[in-house]
Amino acid sequence: MFILQPRPAVPVYVTLAVPLVSVLVTLLAGGLIFAALGYAPLPALYEFFVAPLSRPDQFGNLLVKACPLIIIGTGLVFCYRANIWNIGAEGQLIAGALGAGGLALSFPDTTSVFLLPGMAVAAMACGAAWAAIPAVCKVRFRTNEILVSLMLTYVAALLIDWIVRGPWRDPMSFGFPLTPYYPDAGLISSMHLPVIGRLGQLHWGVPAALLIAVAGYIVLSRMLGGFQVKLMGDAPRAGTFAGFSPNRVTVAVLLASGALAGLAGMIEVSANIGQLQPNISFGYGFTAIIVAFLARLNPLAVIVAGLVVALAELGGDTAQISMAIPKVVTGIFKGILLFLLLAGETLTRYQLVWVGRAGQNTQQRWAGS
Repeated sequence: MFILQPRPAVPVYVTLAVPLVSVLVTLLAGGLIFAALGYAPLPALYEFFVAPLSRPDQFGNLLVKACPLIIIGTGLVFCYRANIWNIGAEGQLIAGALGAGGLALSFPDTTSVFLLPGMAVAAMACGAAWAAIPAVCKVRFRTNEILVSLMLTYVAALLIDWIVRGPWRDPMSFGFPLTPYYPDAGLISSMHLPVIGRLGQLHWGVPAALLIAVAGYIVLSRMLGGFQVKLMGDAPRAGTFAGFSPNRVTVAVLLASGALAGLAGMIEVSANIGQLQPNISFGYGFTAIIVAFLARLNPLAVIVAGLVVALAELGGDTAQISMAIPKVVTGIFKGILLFLLLAGETLTRYQLVWVGRAGQNTQQRWAGS
């Protein structure tokens, strides 16, 4: 049988070459799939990888698409570095959007400049409160945070669906499940760059996302809290001997992750939608899990990983519109791309080792002991 063993050292050329090989294999596999389905391979690949970057405004849209992925992915990095598996970022995003939306809709006529910061605080508080449920359950009752956080996602989705169809529905929405629009003071405005002007849908949430990723890197690599997170994830017994509390770290990383997911929900609605509706996210909370692992649990690399995943998403949309490629086909192609990137990342850090039948028997004895 084969087992995965950590590589003692990873050469730089392997680190650089593996992602390139993954992309090349994806291009080859995607080309074969498109050709088999009757689509011209080269134009299809062009729509996926080049068309979303062919104009400056498209690049702005790419940054907007990557914005929630970067914010949520940064929070998930803290959880995963501590070996805490938060799978419910999607629900925490929805909770944050509800908190921010509730505040905005409570002051429909305000022009106060404090409304937007207040919405950000409310979103982070609600996202953290939603993440506090699996945190408390894990610390107090030793429940599995994967199951609890994942199930809470469905609770959040049903909660926002009920709210926008019931108590918060706009009487002027002609029966559609929509809330009233936020006041202008509760909307994140577009960015106007010097000389260039507007760059697509680029808004002020994007630089905030980049700053959050940089701050996450500083905390994780330069501060005591980050050291605790890494130590409790890599060597929990050593962390306990050093006087660190596993329960405190568990609660802290889940609250931080939930707060950032809630902030991402607030930014997504305030910058791009302007009102609450049943579907405010396109699975950002789940996709950010891929972003975090693609970034090797490094907050700075989350920026690059977020852009790569956002490019795949935008490329799929572009291919559907321009070449009428079915959504299921573009989804398969995106899945192949992300699978090969993650598989390459795994093989970069681990090596396949054949242990033979003796090793298999040893593994079985260990499993049964």
